Formats: sequence, structure tokens, C-alpha cells
Amino acid sequence: MKQTIKIEVDLDENHLPEKISMNTSDIHESNIKSMMISLWQAKKKETLKIDLWTKDMPVHEMFIMYHQTLRSMANSLERATGEDKLAKKLKQYCTMFAKETKILNG
Repeated sequence: MKQTIKIEVDLDENHLPEKISMNTSDIHESNIKSMMISLWQAKKKETLKIDLWTKDMPVHEMFIMYHQTLRSMANSLERATGEDKLAKKLKQYCTMFAKETKILNG
């Protein structure tokens, strides 16, 4: 079984993203403000990355996205490797990041 993920990016005259949309057979989302894609290139042992955000992406919302992404990475690290100590340290960093960016109460 194969699944196609199609991402379209509308650019302005200066080649800055204005609109990002994603389509799959199950999902159509046209109100995407930011995306981060990381792909592991096994032969070269390096990460291929695409980081894009639209011109109207608020910084505060970008902080929230980074926080949620880092938390997700910590959870994935723990599930995939069993490295609960490393995952815990990454989660602690996430808490500090959330406090510093004022996206976390308390």
C-alpha cells in the first residue's frame, strides 16, 4: 500500500511562502502556517530538512509549534529507543523553553 502526500507552497514575488496546503487521500488542509520535515538519508547518514513558515505566522505560535515538536521528539525517542533518561532531559528542556517563551503558565 502506498500513500501520497502532496504539499503545495504559494510564494509571493520575493519567493516567500504565503500559503501552505497539504493533501492526502484522507486529509485536505489549506490553512497551514508552518511546517518542518526531517528525512533520514541513510547512505549519507544525514538529515534532509525542509523548514517553511508563512509571512503571517506569529512568533508566539511558532514558539508553540517548536515546543510541541520537541515534546513529540522526546516521546518518539523514548518509544523508539527506550532511552527514558535522555527523553526525560529533553522534556525538561521543553519545560524550560515553554517558560522562557511564556507559552506555559506557571
